[in-house]
Amino acid sequence: MDFTLILIAALMLVISIVLSPLSSRLGMPVLLIFLIVGMMMGEDGAGGIRFDNFELAFLVGNLALAVILLDGGMRTRADTFRVGLKPALMLATVGVFITAAGAALIAHWVFDLHWMTAFLLGAIISSTDAAAVFSLLQGRGLHLNERVSATLEIESGSNDPMAIFLTMMLVTMVETREASAGWQVASILVQQFGIGTLMGVAGGYLVVALVNRIPLTPSLYPLLVVASGLAIFAATNALQGSGFLAIYLTGVMIGNRHVRMLPMILQVHDGLAWLAQLCLFLILGLLVNPSELLPLTAGALLLASTLIFVIRPLAVIGTLWPFGFNRRELGFISWVGLRGAVPIVLALFPVMANLPEARLLFHIAFFIVLVSLLIQGTTMAPLARKLKLEVPAGDDPYRRMPLDVSAAGDHELMLFPLRGEPWRDSRPLQQLKLPPNTAIAGVFRERLCLQPVPELMVSTGDVIAIFAVPDLLPELGKSLSGRQPPRHLAERAFFGDFVLNGDALLGDVEQVYGIEFDELPPELSLADCFARRTRGHPVVGDKVLLGPVTLVARATDVDRVTMVGLKMTDQET
Repeated sequence: MDFTLILIAALMLVISIVLSPLSSRLGMPVLLIFLIVGMMMGEDGAGGIRFDNFELAFLVGNLALAVILLDGGMRTRADTFRVGLKPALMLATVGVFITAAGAALIAHWVFDLHWMTAFLLGAIISSTDAAAVFSLLQGRGLHLNERVSATLEIESGSNDPMAIFLTMMLVTMVETREASAGWQVASILVQQFGIGTLMGVAGGYLVVALVNRIPLTPSLYPLLVVASGLAIFAATNALQGSGFLAIYLTGVMIGNRHVRMLPMILQVHDGLAWLAQLCLFLILGLLVNPSELLPLTAGALLLASTLIFVIRPLAVIGTLWPFGFNRRELGFISWVGLRGAVPIVLALFPVMANLPEARLLFHIAFFIVLVSLLIQGTTMAPLARKLKLEVPAGDDPYRRMPLDVSAAGDHELMLFPLRGEPWRDSRPLQQLKLPPNTAIAGVFRERLCLQPVPELMVSTGDVIAIFAVPDLLPELGKSLSGRQPPRHLAERAFFGDFVLNGDALLGDVEQVYGIEFDELPPELSLADCFARRTRGHPVVGDKVLLGPVTLVARATDVDRVTMVGLKMTDQET
């Protein structure tokens, strides 16, 4: 047995992982590092590896995307669909068509491609990358307002099937050179969506039932979930449905139902998703030789620039304007049309079909992904902060451990380290303001476990173990957080000095604070002001300017603001 291949593959993984901290230091996406490592190990690089097995790359690409979508689905909260489903679906369908058509026009002019081939290239590069977007946002510690994050999350998870449909349809059209062939493939669109949706929802129920009813060793639950997800993905494709849509919906079903050992499942799947991205970007990097990209630089750079600065903004504004997004939100979503692994994998479809210009399309798509990661990826976090789209967030626990005992219900053991300025001075445990239905299990200090008696003094460096349900995580994070947020995200700076009930009437606010709201009736509630401004879907962080004050949504319940912060206009920064 030749172990050279195993050695090379393992070394590539090690090098990529070791270099990943450069992402935060240099401000570049970690996925770009993986691509560069793959290219450097390729035929034109220091590794000198000749790799042109497109069939293997196609198989690895599909499996990796399936694992990534399953993980992304499990982390998609169902309540985000309330805010982001409709705009995201418009962006993932109509927006994809607009993007593909706009890119086709430029590609036809720049590369002198046949119209069908140009539209095929447009379809290939029309999809955004969920994994790339959220690995960047989370890696920079950004907590965006729910309207923006939900729209981006659902869009990037649901536009892959539409891009795949378009790509498959146009591959068939280019093969036959008949436009009518496209209608034959388009007629299967409803079937693909229908079977994909049915299999995803049914498969999600089945996986949840399996996990909850079969007692297993804890470490086997994550493996059961990923194996079941891949089985649903393969079975859906065999039935001529959309496997990518099915496995994404399976993940959504799993992540939003009571599932035994879910925190452990999510923790393991986070590693599996990173491994999938690593393998995918490394193998895609090996497929490309930089010498083959150089002749395309001028044309591909023009196409990439037009896609970033013109086509994506037009697609966003053309689809999202009816949904109450403000200009800052539209501007950020327009910029976050990040291309990742999906366009490169889609570019393998024409290669597998042996189309005449398949290699050209593959190299153009690869170049556009590089430009997108380099330009959009490096500027995404600074732009979000500049546009003030962040909202305050509490700290997550250092570790969450499911109890897996029926009597405990949903309770978990959570470890919260005490750190930062608020914990520099010792205070007794009895002064901690913890929500109901929680209990302190113990306090760890210098490798000792201390009994959580009310008089015990705690300070920086201690770790508190708490029994709590996951719904209380935000409240616990705020109570025990010791990190000092940026000045603009501090509670008083962000929400203001006064906290009001959302049902408070403008007339009452006028009398108590001596403020006049001449333009609005006094019987209007503060919550109604937000409903008008956001067209019925307010989120935490929304602002309404009313004369000399700014109202800031501090808490929401479904589609109504329940708590409102009041800031004087001169507090705005």
